[in-house]
Amino acid sequence: MRRSLLYLLPLLLLACHRPEGGSRQMEYAAWFSVLEDSSVVVLRPSGGADTLRGPFRRMVCMSSSYVGFLEAIGADSTVVAVSGLDFIGNALVREWAVDVGYDAALDYEGILRVKPDLFLTYSVSSAEPPYLGKLRELGVRCVVLSEHLESHPLARAEYVKLFGALTGRIAEADSVFSAVRERYLSLRRASAPHKVLINIPYSGEWYIPGGDNYMTRLIRDAGGELLGARPGRQESSIIGLETAFSYAREADFWLHPGWCRTREQLRRVHPLFSEFPVLQKEVWNNTLQTTPGGGNRFWETGPVRPDLILEDLVHIFEKAPFQPHYYLKVE
Repeated sequence: MRRSLLYLLPLLLLACHRPEGGSRQMEYAAWFSVLEDSSVVVLRPSGGADTLRGPFRRMVCMSSSYVGFLEAIGADSTVVAVSGLDFIGNALVREWAVDVGYDAALDYEGILRVKPDLFLTYSVSSAEPPYLGKLRELGVRCVVLSEHLESHPLARAEYVKLFGALTGRIAEADSVFSAVRERYLSLRRASAPHKVLINIPYSGEWYIPGGDNYMTRLIRDAGGELLGARPGRQESSIIGLETAFSYAREADFWLHPGWCRTREQLRRVHPLFSEFPVLQKEVWNNTLQTTPGGGNRFWETGPVRPDLILEDLVHIFEKAPFQPHYYLKVE
């Protein structure tokens, strides 16, 4: 019931906070809308909404995906600070922006020095991050985005319209999204004959995305079935090694095996992996575009280009020759 209410919340909030003048209907995204006057209404999981009117020229981005959206519309020069500069793949931002740290160790003085006109962040719960109160007291305008709560790949991609409105580049954003949507829908497969094992244990826990999860939908739209994905939920579930082994016997492909780029590295993660039948089949990781500091362009530019991820997955599942965008074959 609680999860169902979370999905209904954007619709209820939008009904309560629909400003006069109308809005440009979002095709997939649920947690924001763009008004006819180009201002943006961003819904809060905690309730209520924020209305923003750009253009904004100096932004702090606490997620690398925000950099990817801005890059897609040629507005990455507006990024003056990020959280975790070593994880950013965008060369311009790495050269220009400063690192303001992370949640519990945020560099408030550094944020004030770059004089942002907007601070963009996210929340992993319905409550706002505690540091936002202090930032607002310091006069920094802040907004929490819920891009990560969108389960459809095209819903996340549609956030390019939000960034287009924030930077005065609505036409560019509309053009990017239209092209991405058209390619994505043209690549989508109707059936799911290819069975997929995903991930490896992280901090001792093996996570499998839910049936309504963003990654599960990408795999399904590419013609794959994610083994262990629980129907009707977005959040991940945890499986044990015995369950993973049963999936490994059934799977045709193994995707996203953590940091591993070779089969030998996988064998060293756990002795049982040597016995996984899927290890003798095809293993692919989404680590083709990584930074020396541990960042991954899959998470930076992938959200705005799910068509490229889908294209990779379709070719992987159909075993067709291709030049991958994000995926690396684990040999």
